[in-house]
This record gives sequence, C-alpha cells and structure tokens, in this order.
Amino acid sequence: MADQILDVPKDFIRDGTQFINRCTKPDKKEFTKVCQAVGVGFLIMGATGYLVKLIHIPVNNILVGGA
Repeated sequence: MADQILDVPKDFIRDGTQFINRCTKPDKKEFTKVCQAVGVGFLIMGATGYLVKLIHIPVNNILVGGA
C-alpha cells in the first residue's frame, strides 16, 4: 500500500525529468512562427470582442429602454 503511494511522486518526477530533457530551445524561425500565431490570435479575439460589444450596446439600449 505504501509502495503504491510512494510510486506516484517518483513516476511524476521521472516523467517530468524526461520531458524537460527532451525540450529544446526554439530557433529564430520557430520563435517567429509562434509570435505570428499568437499575434493573429490576439487580433482575431480582439476583433471578435469588438464586434460583440458593437452589437451588444444597441441591443441592450433597445431592451433596457435607452438612457
């Protein structure tokens, strides 16, 4: 019973160490691609939020009765 409980942290540490050892630093090309993908994601999410807000304000004014 105690062996099974102690195996969980040991396995976690072993798997984590293997993962860290396999990780590599991205080169300049890969880093640029990741930055571009994140930038496009920001633009899409920002545009989506802007459009939702643009539609929400007039609809809310109609439903609430306007100020």
